[in-house]
Amino acid sequence: MPTYEYECCDCGSRVELIQRVSDPPLKKCEQCGGRMRKLLFPVGIIFKGSGFYTTDYARKGAPFTDDDGGNGNHGSKSDDKKEKESAKIDAEAKS
Repeated sequence: MPTYEYECCDCGSRVELIQRVSDPPLKKCEQCGGRMRKLLFPVGIIFKGSGFYTTDYARKGAPFTDDDGGNGNHGSKSDDKKEKESAKIDAEAKS
């Protein structure tokens, strides 16, 4: 069951309460009888695996270490092969 935190709108006191999601929210402050409000906190999320930020939305040229062995090479094998062939043709042309 999740833990919820409530804050009194009048006196500012805070209470942590373990509740089911289906339970009604706390409405009355135990100290002053004022109205309570549920506080929301952002949750830290870590995406792992393919199909997330580093593989789909990362800036071009940003380091990528998932499939390339950590060398930062974003090019495909066919791009590398084309570059080698191009260098070979250039070297032959100079001879």
